Amino acid sequence: MTTLACEPEFEQAYEDLVSALENSSLFEKHPEYKTALKIAAIPERVIQFRIVWENVGVSQPSTSQHFYILDHEIRLRDSNEVQVNRGYRVQFNSSLGPYKGGTRFHPTVNLSLLKFLALEQTFKNALTGLNLGGAKGGADFDPKGKSDGEIRRFCTAFMRELRSMSTPSRSRESTFKRNEETDVGAITSKCIGANTDIPAGDIGVTSCEIGWLFGTYKAETSLWEGCITGKGRALGGTSMKPEATGYGLIYYVGHMIEYVSHGEETFKSKRVAISGSGNVAQYAALKAIELGAIVVSLSDSKGTIISTSDKGLNSDDIINIITLKKKRKQLIEFMEPSMENSKYIEAERPWKHIGKIDVALPCATQNEASYHSFSAIGSSNHVIEFRNHVSEHEAASLISAGCKFIAEGSNMGCSQEAIGVFEKTRKENQKHEAIWFAPGKAANAGGSVVSGLEMAQNSQRASWSAKKVDDQLIEIMESIFKLGIDTAREYVELAEAEGELPSLLAGSNIAGFCRVAAAMRAQGDWW
Repeated sequence: MTTLACEPEFEQAYEDLVSALENSSLFEKHPEYKTALKIAAIPERVIQFRIVWENVGVSQPSTSQHFYILDHEIRLRDSNEVQVNRGYRVQFNSSLGPYKGGTRFHPTVNLSLLKFLALEQTFKNALTGLNLGGAKGGADFDPKGKSDGEIRRFCTAFMRELRSMSTPSRSRESTFKRNEETDVGAITSKCIGANTDIPAGDIGVTSCEIGWLFGTYKAETSLWEGCITGKGRALGGTSMKPEATGYGLIYYVGHMIEYVSHGEETFKSKRVAISGSGNVAQYAALKAIELGAIVVSLSDSKGTIISTSDKGLNSDDIINIITLKKKRKQLIEFMEPSMENSKYIEAERPWKHIGKIDVALPCATQNEASYHSFSAIGSSNHVIEFRNHVSEHEAASLISAGCKFIAEGSNMGCSQEAIGVFEKTRKENQKHEAIWFAPGKAANAGGSVVSGLEMAQNSQRASWSAKKVDDQLIEIMESIFKLGIDTAREYVELAEAEGELPSLLAGSNIAGFCRVAAAMRAQGDWW
């Protein structure tokens, strides 16, 4: 009998990893790695704290489980109400470098979710080849419907509480370490710092929120350092950060297409279905269009836009959607009577409505919605029940639609059942008939790559051009793809002579795990 709480997201991520390792020859060739797995599966540190802040009053009901879609607009009133939220930082593994991972503000945030994301981040960062550990943090705070002032006050309270988790340096000379350069007393932090743990943005945390978090850190420590990534250029941020994950996803899938076609095909004229409409989806769409692809869909928590034109959505459409989303509006507001070449399907994801496609990219922000009525708040209102994955039935629909490539732009973008369908199809069919699946820890690593490059620039007090950052992103995404291929060939039985494609799922999981396990062993974390 276990005394551990049920943690469904984390348990699924762990089971996916274990399945990939056990269904390979890794433990046969390296049985000692079973010990490494037991240790690597437990976070080094979990920090949980209370955040008390003041809002200006919101007429929207509050819940950590659902969004309520109201018939009336949110009204703000100056009532100075006390609010409280739960904050977390899961520092999963620092064997390859300082903890590194995003900060998420969303009402669904809980410990299980963040442990899952931190585990994924650990092995994702390992695949990049950069000196990055794995972490994830955030709070069950919902920025939707909040004023800029409320969000700023929450960011300030969040960073102060996270900083208050610091512990004094335990050096023999003194428990209070003085910073010699600034002559300012500074407490050595176990939580965050340029060489300890470097948060980044995530859902609900844009460069604006990052700026407020950075400003609070600087005010608390008197240190101007690379303590957080995703900053604006004025604060030492890097070019390409908003575009990084979406662009990296397209670069990765481009290698998949070239591998299958022996270099004879590219994205040109490929029909691409995308779910989501956040940063990843937006910039994946723009890059795909730039490379000649036909983007046929985007979605959000209320529904899906499907292009009915042979040309698909164009760059202007995507830019207009970016503008809309910056105002925290829904895709339905993008639809106009004059838009004859698109249709909007309420309360649906795109996968069953897209017709023939070549590439599917689940890029929805965590927990893409399914839609159900909720009688407790009246028949005219609805509740969104969250889940983000491509389901088993949707996987079958994608295969029927002729899809050949599916890559997760989001974390856990596909259910275990859907991945099982994709992997079965890959094994049973030759190259040109199979559907080839790429897991998020490999395909969406572009954001981690550019975060690592921002850390390098901050350390150098340098600013790199967008071209230099993009060139490095292209190079590292190619190396991640090749590493997955090579590792799969080494540890997974493959009927390559019969046209079977290597498993990127297995190869990426094994490669990331081996890098972390080897570093842990070298440092004495296991033996």
